[in-house]
Amino acid sequence: MNRYCFCLQVRPDRLEEYVERHRNVWPEMQAALRDSGWHNYSLFLRDDGLLIGYVESDDLEAAQKAMAATEVNTRWQAEMTEFFTRQGDGTEDGRPPDESFLLLPEIFHLTAPSEGD
Repeated sequence: MNRYCFCLQVRPDRLEEYVERHRNVWPEMQAALRDSGWHNYSLFLRDDGLLIGYVESDDLEAAQKAMAATEVNTRWQAEMTEFFTRQGDGTEDGRPPDESFLLLPEIFHLTAPSEGD
């Protein structure tokens, strides 16, 4: 299973509502994520709006494509788009948040000790 970390920027004036929306993620959205190959998925939010996501998947690109094909994801992304800031140059690229996040490279991973260590 591959590990992925990504970041997005939530608008500071919308933080409370963003958090509230994620307290009640629709059950059908959660099921679609699981069925599409998203595992051990977590979001972390800093008070300035920096959002860090962590997810495990056999193939994130395939998992994203599977989600993009679902009606529930289309509805969810339409509602979530307004919470995110524009790109650095002030433009919007037209992609929903789940397709426009910045993947971060993994630089360290602590593994379990092997037998005999």
